[in-house]
Amino acid sequence: MRKLFKRWFAPRPRLTPKQAARLAAWHALPAQQPGDASQRCVVVDVETTGLNLMSDTLISIGAVAMVNGRIALGDSFYVVLQQRVCSRKENILVHGISGSVQREGMEPVEAMLAFLEFLGKSPLVAFHVAFDETMIRRALRQYLGMSLKHPWLDLAYVMPALYPALVYSHRVLDDWIKCFNIRIDARHNALADALATAQLLQVAQTQARKKNIAGFAALRDLEKAQRWSRGVS
Repeated sequence: MRKLFKRWFAPRPRLTPKQAARLAAWHALPAQQPGDASQRCVVVDVETTGLNLMSDTLISIGAVAMVNGRIALGDSFYVVLQQRVCSRKENILVHGISGSVQREGMEPVEAMLAFLEFLGKSPLVAFHVAFDETMIRRALRQYLGMSLKHPWLDLAYVMPALYPALVYSHRVLDDWIKCFNIRIDARHNALADALATAQLLQVAQTQARKKNIAGFAALRDLEKAQRWSRGVS
């Protein structure tokens, strides 16, 4: 409990003048308008030291942008955060990020600044948002002393809402990837998983248009309705 308290209520991190200027420049970016037809969104996935939201830490972030419903392969992001203590061997077997790669990763303040600069003010998309959002928000608070307030879209609720016949048989990302024959070269690699999730978002957008549902905001409304129907806040 003491370690947890220190993590959540640690003193505000000290940034160099250059880092502080970069963070200020990000804050000054104009907000992206929800109704923008050419809206850019960022599909994200993370790898961590484990699945405990309270005690495990962020190892890597993978992200790919989508513009006008198209995956922008040239607009992607991947970073490994430098770890003081490498994750356990059984954890490494899952994500494949070796101890040496973790030790040689990018200094965390720089890594999170780079992620913010890639993200800009674009909304975020993930599968099971709670995990990715918690890990990213906590890292931003820890290393940059800020709170991320971007909107998120959770495909774990959008997909069952669009395909109600599959609601009980398709629960995890692997189920949906297999269902729509989405190719993924390296499962549990953050960038590869983000790319697969982006392809799943394209499937969702195509199905949504058939139901006269268009745009990020409309998909968020669909997600909220699905959460309400399942008694999830």
